[in-house]
Amino acid sequence: MKNEISTRQILSVYEKIREHGEADDGKHTLEGISASTDFDGYTLYLEGHQVRLSTGFHNTYHLDYESERASEQFLKKLQYIEANYD
Repeated sequence: MKNEISTRQILSVYEKIREHGEADDGKHTLEGISASTDFDGYTLYLEGHQVRLSTGFHNTYHLDYESERASEQFLKKLQYIEANYD
């Protein structure tokens, strides 16, 4: 799983979800992926397909997922959002 996604891609997808997604209760959702932050905005979260990605400083991220298949679907959806929304 290491190095399958870059911090740049995470931030890009986060911004696209915030810009194009539907807002609801502090989250924005686009293509089944929700984007949110913690209370101070230092940690970003992307969630969907039974996966939760968190990222903060120092170009690190953490993926929590129930299965390898769920993780693969999630990463494909992030790639799709990055490539198809401007």
